[in-house]
Amino acid sequence: MSRMCIFTGKKTISGRSIARRGKAKHLGGVGRHITGSTKRKFKPNIQKVRAIIDGKVCRIKVSVKAIRMGLVVKPPKRDYKPAEAKS
Repeated sequence: MSRMCIFTGKKTISGRSIARRGKAKHLGGVGRHITGSTKRKFKPNIQKVRAIIDGKVCRIKVSVKAIRMGLVVKPPKRDYKPAEAKS
């Protein structure tokens, strides 16, 4: 599976990181100049969670925004109690 949210469609996108040098004009300098530009990636905050999909509990990759918006229905907590030791 790729790094993509199944609800919101968020995925990794590419961009640039711009390196600047100098002092801004409004602060008394001659202006900021671009000295370099490198490629970078913007990655979404993807988490693996257990959710109910079509009545079944399964693990899916979703963004935190989808969890906060309430798009993910989580399964109920189990009330598991271990069996007492036989003596």
